[in-house]
Amino acid sequence: MNSTAIAGDWLCRLPKAELHLHLEGTIQAPTLVELSQRQDPSQPRPPLTLEEAKSLYRYHDFSGFMLAFKAVTERLRTPEDYELITYRMLQRLAQQGVVHAEVYVSVGVIYYWRRAECERDPFLVDRIFAGMERGRKRGERDFGTTLYWIFDAVRHFGPEEAARVFRKAAVLRQAAPSIVGIGIGGDERRTGSEPFRDLYAEARGAGLHLTAHAGETVGPEGIWAALNIGAERLGHALSAIDDRELLDVLAERQVPLEICVTSNLRTGCCNSLERHPLRQYFEAGLMVTLNSDDPAMFESDIETEYLLAHSDFGFSAEHLRELAANSVEASFLEPERKVAILRQINSMS
Repeated sequence: MNSTAIAGDWLCRLPKAELHLHLEGTIQAPTLVELSQRQDPSQPRPPLTLEEAKSLYRYHDFSGFMLAFKAVTERLRTPEDYELITYRMLQRLAQQGVVHAEVYVSVGVIYYWRRAECERDPFLVDRIFAGMERGRKRGERDFGTTLYWIFDAVRHFGPEEAARVFRKAAVLRQAAPSIVGIGIGGDERRTGSEPFRDLYAEARGAGLHLTAHAGETVGPEGIWAALNIGAERLGHALSAIDDRELLDVLAERQVPLEICVTSNLRTGCCNSLERHPLRQYFEAGLMVTLNSDDPAMFESDIETEYLLAHSDFGFSAEHLRELAANSVEASFLEPERKVAILRQINSMS
């Protein structure tokens, strides 16, 4: 299959899952303007123009990205806002051949940055989640792409804040099986994984799957720590390349890695495509999946990530098929659905 075929209809038809995607990071600039028109008139600031919205996504390092993420999430106020962005996210995913997504939502940000509101209204997060669920159900019905939620805590806010996130996930999951797991994002340079060991054990006991951002901004020790507290899937794992023993362990255990190439470049965690370990991980037999992380903020999407793997890392069509299969196998879907999608992937011509 030639490059033109891969770049066109074939890649869009290739069934794939996306496993490392932040809901808030899917908000395109025009949608951010729409949210700003809803929310900012009630604030001491005028609504964003389109150019101002686009400028929020221009930054040079990981710290700048965190500030941009904060500016975007500040415009998310109501359940209807979350319903809107969930629906539009599923629409874009379906257009790219994504049949299933497992999406991080920054519940830790809601609790921390809207602390006073949450204290006045203990069910604020519940109502926001109800909006997300309305968007999910409409999107699944209209576009056919299924969606699971992962409640994400912010590691540098500390274990006490993470406990609120994980326990809320466990409570809401009783009525909403679309909540499948928990995770910790944020700045590893400030807080590692070890302080969350007991909370991860508690979440596992509540039937939740365990994920963790690890090895994105720190060395291999961050990945070891995430494994040691029980993480089943690792976000980024960029620095594993610096530890031969760790690579062997990841390969032997087939720990799924949520690789996000463009994200790593845009945040400055990796300074060039040539230095990115994607191809080395794949050739070493690691369970590699491709993901877009925060596509609106990184000017990328899952289709672009697959094209990048083909054009810059030399992945053939068969390799891309294997990456798509990895994404399905690494998901938290039930076995019967996995088998059905894998058959679709294998039947692709």
